[in-house]
Amino acid sequence: MGKAERPRAADHGVRSLSEGLPSPGARRAALALDALRHGWPVRVEGGAVLLPAETGFAAGVTAPRMLISAARAVTLKLANQREAAVPEAPVLIRAAEPFDLETARAVADPALDLVHPMKGPFAAEPIGNIETARAAMELARLAGILPAFLVEPALEGEVQDVSSADLVEWKDTRRLQIASRARLPVEACEDAEIVAFRALDDLREHVALVIGKQNGDRAPLVRLHSECLTGDILGSLKCDCGPQLHAALHAMADEAKAGGWGVLLYLRQEGRGIGLVNKLRAYRLQDFGFDTVDANNRLGLPTEARDFPVAARMLELLGVHAIRLMTNNPAKVAALREVGVDVIERVPHQLPPNPHNARYLETKRDRTGHLL
Repeated sequence: MGKAERPRAADHGVRSLSEGLPSPGARRAALALDALRHGWPVRVEGGAVLLPAETGFAAGVTAPRMLISAARAVTLKLANQREAAVPEAPVLIRAAEPFDLETARAVADPALDLVHPMKGPFAAEPIGNIETARAAMELARLAGILPAFLVEPALEGEVQDVSSADLVEWKDTRRLQIASRARLPVEACEDAEIVAFRALDDLREHVALVIGKQNGDRAPLVRLHSECLTGDILGSLKCDCGPQLHAALHAMADEAKAGGWGVLLYLRQEGRGIGLVNKLRAYRLQDFGFDTVDANNRLGLPTEARDFPVAARMLELLGVHAIRLMTNNPAKVAALREVGVDVIERVPHQLPPNPHNARYLETKRDRTGHLL
């Protein structure tokens, strides 16, 4: 007789991606993100045309106003600290002369402050539709670019239209499906399976690694791990991501040896959701003396931008309902419970610091509530 296999759906849990075809709204949001990455203009809710300051291109293009973050507005003395409590909130500014792209990039990127120390004077103006402006800033973050736009530039050609409702549809996790799965022996445990997830309107492909035999009667040991190219692949000492990843896999392997099992969710959310390039910008600001929270905020980006509903959807597709979560972050436990995941236990996951990440870990403890 052949080796016994655990019960599975007839289709092995893999569903046709055509079942999750993007809605028209989600498609418009995906096209808007693609436009921003390419430097093409967008228009939110039929409002002003917005050209991304970082990626935009057009010879001699200028605009009378810019949309920037509250954090950058504080640096430019255009907002008080209370207004900047949400660093990624939008602020509309005007200068004495129209903004060109070179000036706009200097305004947008705090890493260029030493290169272009003299900027302005600028004046803040009221924003007619704050929700539209917020949607534009979120689109920039999701595209992995600086949250700054030329407003109503003199441009010819097509503009990608998008709405706040389109963005909500794009974020809907119901279109995420299992795309493929296969056995994958890994260094920590030979009895492992990799499962890939994909939504047609999102280029990110998340994966889960199931360690040991899935057992519906026993809650698995689960780790949510956000992609970290520098730590996971290059062995960066600035964070603890690589060591945490490998320690989690070995802990799950030990769990499997004891009759349990584990699930590693590898989420394509580099830099806690701000993207690789912006994460490296934050690293550069850390070299100037800012901690990891202040570095993100000075870029006009949130401290925490991970998409926990995606993790919940992945667990749902795997048939996992109750978990023992490996984390030092109580906020992560709360975020997962808020989206319907039954976290029955928080399992500490702490590793020793090194001279390069000691301040990073202290910041996580002192400013983001990690139990270290």
